[in-house]
Amino acid sequence: MPFTVRPISSAEHLDHIRSRSSVSFQQTPAWAAVKTEWRGESLGWFAGDRLAGTGLVLHRPVPRLGYTLAYLPWGPDIDWAGGLTDWLSPLVSYLRSQGAFAIRVAPPVRTRTWSAVQVKEGIADPQVTRLTDLPGHTDPVGADVTRYLRDSGWIQQNPESGFGAGQPQFTYEVPLRHPDGTARAEDDVLAGMNQLWRRNIKKAAKAGVEVTTSTGGEDLKAFHDLYVHTAERDRFTPRPLAYFEKMFAALSTEDDGRITLYLAHHEGDLVAAMVYVRVGGHAWYVYGASSGTKRDVRGSNACQWAMIRDSLAAGCDVYDLRGITPTLSADDPHVGLVQFKVGTGGRAVRYVGEWDLPLRPIVYRAFDLYMRRRNQREGAHR
Repeated sequence: MPFTVRPISSAEHLDHIRSRSSVSFQQTPAWAAVKTEWRGESLGWFAGDRLAGTGLVLHRPVPRLGYTLAYLPWGPDIDWAGGLTDWLSPLVSYLRSQGAFAIRVAPPVRTRTWSAVQVKEGIADPQVTRLTDLPGHTDPVGADVTRYLRDSGWIQQNPESGFGAGQPQFTYEVPLRHPDGTARAEDDVLAGMNQLWRRNIKKAAKAGVEVTTSTGGEDLKAFHDLYVHTAERDRFTPRPLAYFEKMFAALSTEDDGRITLYLAHHEGDLVAAMVYVRVGGHAWYVYGASSGTKRDVRGSNACQWAMIRDSLAAGCDVYDLRGITPTLSADDPHVGLVQFKVGTGGRAVRYVGEWDLPLRPIVYRAFDLYMRRRNQREGAHR
């Protein structure tokens, strides 16, 4: 039976999400309340009366023209394993009718994975400069989706670095289940970490680092102060406190256990703080901050271990440390982030990435030029 796509209520959307093992937190109805500069819309794919798939669309208007970029971050939540014309054609038809000049999707589909051992060997090999130089494990579904999108006129957006204006194409994750589906034990996950990570976790415990959790309030202000300090030290542009207040308010309202703040204190001093999000069986480390002083007590490792343990206790399938760059060159400043995350064990993952389908080519080209120039200006001021 062919699918039809039409708007659904937030309640219908959320009910469908709860029937799934997980979707990205950026595909939940609450995420629209966080991204207030966009107009959010929940869509459903129907086979007759049966709701078969969902997607959160964020509409970004073009000033004075009335058209929008329709963006589905880490979505939509459909069956990407086959029949993509049946799934995507009604989406295109609906969004075209709503005045979209282009559609951007980010399929939550892997194309390749690399074990921690492979990544570490690649970093040690001077002949290897990128993850893609390593063989890895290829996912046939990811290859099929990539081929379909390219052949259907979609345009890939991810730059060589893996980091663009949207979602990272390369991530790092720690599986919390064995290949047979049984849950891993804490000791097993700890044993999969490298010696430095295990030593730092023990060092934090011995130093008396205490990790507590919070749902926001004054603790969120304390996190943000430390986050701004981290941004100044590491030279990135921080988000304002109001953004995190919206994020905690929206996600907490949708589900009590959706978002949690982890805070590591040592002798009364806040030494690290992190934002954790969970949807079903998938848990994410979303934002982190750490103090430039007392680094030797390893508050960041203590926070990460607390989040991993809580993910295991919640029955999660995976703990996601989110974006990395694909670089493995010792000369690249981003390799330190890769090394830090590889220390947890786990695997590096490459996703299909973000793809655009222009519906009004002239408007799309003008918007693309505007965004390139804006990104260049922002880059020049960092």
